[in-house]
Amino acid sequence: MELPDKGAPDDGIPGQRKSPRCAVRSAHCAPRNAHAEQKKPQHRRKARNSMDQLSQFATALIASATILTIILATDLGCRRVTNMRMLRSVIAVAIIIAIFVRSFPTSGNAPSFQLIGLGVGVICGLIAGVLLPAHRGADGRIYTTGGWGYALVWIVLSSARVLFAYGAEHWFSEGLIRFSIENELSGPDVYANAFVFMSLAMVLTRTAVLVNKRRRIRHEAADPAGTEQPAAA
Repeated sequence: MELPDKGAPDDGIPGQRKSPRCAVRSAHCAPRNAHAEQKKPQHRRKARNSMDQLSQFATALIASATILTIILATDLGCRRVTNMRMLRSVIAVAIIIAIFVRSFPTSGNAPSFQLIGLGVGVICGLIAGVLLPAHRGADGRIYTTGGWGYALVWIVLSSARVLFAYGAEHWFSEGLIRFSIENELSGPDVYANAFVFMSLAMVLTRTAVLVNKRRRIRHEAADPAGTEQPAAA
């Protein structure tokens, strides 16, 4: 015995028929809802694509100018050594990495090349730390004095990064491609990462040098007899 046809089910509820008004409303609203759902990811994709479309030169210019400005504003002249002062530049470099580092190439010699950038940054950070002497002020607080030599180190390195990025696009692009192929370096992200990691290592090393100088000066103030004894002997 056949059961009478009660109509197509609606949303899993058997026996219910769609009214013409609901059918028209669903047909009218479905494209609009689908468009609204796709609108947010599309905006995010456009924002991400605009960041990806930045040239290597523009990326280097923005990153280097940002780090250089923060470092010089923080360290140039006679400045008190505080935790916030040391963390400010580290936070700035971390933000630069989050924005501009798009990938971490691991094929070929890419990891070694990026590690070279870290090593160069450590060496430059030690040099910058030597050019930033620390002393105890009359108020008992610890200060550093950043002169033109200290500023010159940061200016030269920042300018070198920007010039390399500009040259990679306009002066020696073909030679750089050949160098990348011969040394198994996969694309421009390897060079961009190496320079960004160099900036991070330089800032972290400079911060470690400041922490060490502050600890040493505090120890000398806490134990003046121990620091004067070798001189008397």
